[in-house]
Amino acid sequence: MQKSKVYFTNLRTTPEKNILRKLERLVRSAGITDIDFTKQFVAVKIHLGEPGNLAYLRPNFSKVVADMIKELGGKPFLTDCNTLYAGRRKDALEHLDSAYENGYNPFCTGCHVIIADGLKGTDESIVPVPGGEIVKEARIGRAIMDADIIISMTHFKGHEQSGFGGAIKNIGMGSGSRAGKMEMHSTGKLKVKPSKCRSCRKCISGCAHDAITFDDSGKAVIDRLKCVGCGRCLSLCPFNAISPTDYESNETMCKKMAEYARAVLNGRPQFHISFVIDVSPFCDCHVENDLPVVPDIGIFASKDPVALDQACADAVIKAPVISGSVLDEKIRGCEKEDHFHTIHPDTHWQTTLEHCEKLGIGTRNYELIEV
Repeated sequence: MQKSKVYFTNLRTTPEKNILRKLERLVRSAGITDIDFTKQFVAVKIHLGEPGNLAYLRPNFSKVVADMIKELGGKPFLTDCNTLYAGRRKDALEHLDSAYENGYNPFCTGCHVIIADGLKGTDESIVPVPGGEIVKEARIGRAIMDADIIISMTHFKGHEQSGFGGAIKNIGMGSGSRAGKMEMHSTGKLKVKPSKCRSCRKCISGCAHDAITFDDSGKAVIDRLKCVGCGRCLSLCPFNAISPTDYESNETMCKKMAEYARAVLNGRPQFHISFVIDVSPFCDCHVENDLPVVPDIGIFASKDPVALDQACADAVIKAPVISGSVLDEKIRGCEKEDHFHTIHPDTHWQTTLEHCEKLGIGTRNYELIEV
């Protein structure tokens, strides 16, 4: 397969050439202007950051991209889907509060924020997965599927289940509705935590399969034989009393995530940007961010998200280790040369990219071009 082009800029600056100007030059060089944005809705998929975590991307970066899209005739919006876990981004109202708290508002970014799967995470499109081995139909936030063009802006960092969080994770896991995220993380069955159940009975209103009953104390009970794993009850429960069971292996989750990315990207114009800065060992979904594990490297861009992830991973693996970081602590006496496996030994990031190649999303073979 022909090598994909991945463009890179370092973080060295001058008064005439600050990092925002370098970002604009990078994405222009990488071919964003090849896309016809005229009158098109453009979903800029980004992680808006869990409050308390300060490693998320600065909103200033998204303004550069949004302004370029508008200049090219497009109609951009920043977007993410609600989380499966019960943090401050599990419904659209809290999610928007978190986004504004982190600086993601129209005054800072030049465009609006839309939570793609709606108020409670139930506004989803059922999307076929061409070539899907595990997932045949993905549950994607509707606003993302309603968009004409997909742009991903990714903070590249470590991740405790996928090894690292790159473009594929941002698009695949990040675009899944709450039920979609549940499908990727687990086998799809749900359970009720009796201590959290308030007997409000809202869960039963969303169950079309008669899987929910109530015991003598009024607590909800889910029949695993009847449950089809649609996730509606999870989204409807206001007290976080419902959660997935039977979590998938990390390897299976990585394949599902790749298949979700395939559903999102299939047949649509796309462009991808990854920032290898503040490379924290854990996801931006944490309410904290640990010391970066390697020094800041730069910004990468490509039309191929698989090549982009491979290039970013290679750059991090080649980078020196920051003294005192989690990686520094774990690498002592360890012969592994892969920083991600050193931090999270049970992860399988290569599986994600191998499966992406198999699905036809892109290639791991790349040519790196410095701008």
